[in-house]
Amino acid sequence: MRISDVARHAGVSPSTVSYVLSGKRSISETTRRRVLDSIDALGYRPHAGARSLASRRSNVLALVVPLREDVHVPVAMRFAVSVVTAARAHDHDVLLLTQGEGPAGLHRVAGSAMVDGIVVMDVETDDARVPVLRSLDLPSVLIGVPADTEGLTCVDLDFAAAGAACVHHLADLGHRDIAFVGQPASVYERRTGFAERTLTGFEAAALECGVRATSHPCDPAGARDLASALVRDRPGLSGLIVHNEASLAPLLDAFADHGRVPPEISVVALGSLPQGAPDLTRVELPAEELGARAVSLLMDRIDDPGRTEVTLLEPRIVPGRSTAPPTG
Repeated sequence: MRISDVARHAGVSPSTVSYVLSGKRSISETTRRRVLDSIDALGYRPHAGARSLASRRSNVLALVVPLREDVHVPVAMRFAVSVVTAARAHDHDVLLLTQGEGPAGLHRVAGSAMVDGIVVMDVETDDARVPVLRSLDLPSVLIGVPADTEGLTCVDLDFAAAGAACVHHLADLGHRDIAFVGQPASVYERRTGFAERTLTGFEAAALECGVRATSHPCDPAGARDLASALVRDRPGLSGLIVHNEASLAPLLDAFADHGRVPPEISVVALGSLPQGAPDLTRVELPAEELGARAVSLLMDRIDDPGRTEVTLLEPRIVPGRSTAPPTG
């Protein structure tokens, strides 16, 4: 089936069909509808290569997902799947970049003309990729928020508000001695934005509520030792906020070995719960919504490169069976 066949069926010129497909010239709604009806009736599908040449678009988006040792892969893949799913709804495929190439990788992809835009994850507070993104003639969206957002489009959960919400939930129940178990130390050392903002929100809310609060980086291998140290050194500890999906299960197991099980020690999880996890009070990580929002914002930027905005999704506490007023 060729474009000339569609033109003949619709009673218009081939150029009119081309203009309807590309949107490069204004066509009356009546003519446009007649062409689209003929396309549907004939089952015409534009050749992808010809369409990309005509529109100067590849119909491919790049997704940058650096898979480091301290990145929890199941969560990263939730974002990747959500971006791929949303991109297909916009008739785009996704090129997945997993190498930690940093700025060089962005230059390489932009110079290849393989993609129409870039979605960037694992954003650091002072991310070296940000100046490059500003300089490229290629639309981009960050899932994450760096310190300087000028000229950028970003979307993320409001992690500072999430950290604060967890503290307020425990403080409202009467807890006055709480601990925050965070990401591995390396995540904070490279100043990863979501982790840093969560900790900032936690500390500010703890000060506001007048509760005793400490924070502890953690990885799965060190979860048991951390639990033992908290039980030993903090006999009055009654509330726990866990912002670490990979360490959540071993941490709860270790507390259980010491006879501290929820809600005898109240636990609030921040992030995605592992499959089979108990019914914990939590702040959900809206990975699917963030991925879809990122793609939608990127498509807007492809159509309007000058459009920039920062979108923060409001966190929501989901009550579970792991929090209650302190027993002591």
